[in-house]
Amino acid sequence: MKKKFNIVCCIIAPLLVIALSAYLKIPNNAINIFDRPMESLYSSQLAKEKEGKGNMLASSYIIEKKNAVSVSLEEQTQIKSTFVKGNEEIMIYPGGQPIGVKLNTKGVLVVALSDISGTNGKVQSPAANAGIQIGDSIIRINDIEINRAEDVTRLINRENNSEITLKLQRKNNSSLLEVKVKPTLDSTDGKQKIGLWVRDSTAGVGTLTLYDDKTKKFAALGHPITDADTGTILSVNNGVIVSSNIVSIKKGTRGNPGELRGLFIDESKVKGQIIKNTECGIFGDGTKSLVNSKFNKPMKVGLRDEIKEGKAQILTTINGSEPELFQIEIQKLLPQNTSGSKSMVIKITDPKLLEKTGGIVQGMSGSPIIQNNKIVGAVTHVLINKPDVGYGIYIEWMLKDSGILSK
Repeated sequence: MKKKFNIVCCIIAPLLVIALSAYLKIPNNAINIFDRPMESLYSSQLAKEKEGKGNMLASSYIIEKKNAVSVSLEEQTQIKSTFVKGNEEIMIYPGGQPIGVKLNTKGVLVVALSDISGTNGKVQSPAANAGIQIGDSIIRINDIEINRAEDVTRLINRENNSEITLKLQRKNNSSLLEVKVKPTLDSTDGKQKIGLWVRDSTAGVGTLTLYDDKTKKFAALGHPITDADTGTILSVNNGVIVSSNIVSIKKGTRGNPGELRGLFIDESKVKGQIIKNTECGIFGDGTKSLVNSKFNKPMKVGLRDEIKEGKAQILTTINGSEPELFQIEIQKLLPQNTSGSKSMVIKITDPKLLEKTGGIVQGMSGSPIIQNNKIVGAVTHVLINKPDVGYGIYIEWMLKDSGILSK
């Protein structure tokens, strides 16, 4: 009897488990892939970088760190199927050539607050007392639009000893804040001041990632242009990209990031108008002059699920304006279901590039990553204490922010 009971139990138990799983709808393949910060995914070296100097953009800009997110296999399948529908016919021209970037901000950015030397001694910053913060953008003063730093000085001094009204854009706040400030007379130069420093533009050299001839749109950098002092992503009033030539290289070493040094050329010949500056790069409308003469055939786009850890190439320029292909290794693919500039860990393996640059250097941001004849990403960051290793962004994030792919 006992033997029969055991046999019955052996038959019924698996059936109960299967029935319960079906009822609860538990996916057999649902697993938590990663839930740690990106820096811990690569190796103990990244942990040291985090404790030390960390990493920096492969250009002259700064970006805040992003963490990896947990993505189940089921979610990855859904992401893939969504992306494939919009990607079937996409063929884009690869970049790789250097570009000069000139960007004017929306309003002016507050980069510092300072006390004023008043007639009766030092006076605390009126702007700080009024609640203005570093990283705020001044959009209007007394309902007059601000476009340049000079506008602030002019309007503050237009009426003596009068309270002025500032309208500000604060980070992550879509509505404008209104602040009233009373200027103070500075005894050193006799001008009225409110105790702040502002910036209205920036310029630098980066790398073009792609150009789409169907939509006439371009994408570059793979990370945002941020203010060097505050880390604030600069809002775009207007901006352009022009041709650039790489004239020299500062080789990267451990603890000292390298740099591609370039010059703007033919600044009167605008190759593209910058419309957006996002977490994933700069984007705008371009012309077919952005197609480089050497790599002048459109290429397919590689989906996230098509990318493999292993050998790949980057297309970048280390002399003049003509890009070259260099060998790299994709060492780690990081799961992301939201956009971010740290999608994969890459390592430079090409002897020529290592000899010339030491690895990834500033100015390479935006260099296309190519695998199996498909554009799969772009270079974004370098590890300061390991210059041959850095990060890349999945190309689809850039395609979506550019408007080439619908979100």
